Amino acid sequence: MKIKNLVYFGLASILLWSCSSQSDNGKDKIAGDVSVQQESGLVSLRLASASYYQDVTDPSNNTAEWNVFISKPGGYKVWLSSATTDTVNLGYLNSVKVDLPDNLFEVVPACDKIMKDPDDVSYPSYRADSYAGSVYFNEPGEYKIQVISDKVMPKESVNQKKSMAERSKLMAVILSPTTR
Repeated sequence: MKIKNLVYFGLASILLWSCSSQSDNGKDKIAGDVSVQQESGLVSLRLASASYYQDVTDPSNNTAEWNVFISKPGGYKVWLSSATTDTVNLGYLNSVKVDLPDNLFEVVPACDKIMKDPDDVSYPSYRADSYAGSVYFNEPGEYKIQVISDKVMPKESVNQKKSMAERSKLMAVILSPTTR
């Protein structure tokens, strides 16, 4: 009987330890190849964690793609996050397409929100978030999200020298839950 109790105690301890070591601290979570929504409802899809398609002949068709699990259905605002040194003009020459379930947004990013000292951008750059539109997820589940733009470039192919046209860099697609 004591051995049986020891086994149960050991299993319970392991379970509690594994659950406590999985805190997300507000960071992006990726389970396998699927991005997972944060506890706050925010979905942050970084280009660094995307699957890429690079079109050498026409860079405006470069594509970043994510599989994301939406656990909280409802309305979301769609934002494009850029790192920039010019907060007046992001310098996007072409539009950016965001392909979501039942929605396709095509926008030329503008400076709708400026973040001075975010964790994901270092000085002298600022983070500029551009509003792209709104989307509604009817039910929880896994969804595919794509962004198509000449600003979509895998990390290894980004040239270190920036021209004036490249003063901004697309960093993420952010879905923030809407409040009523």
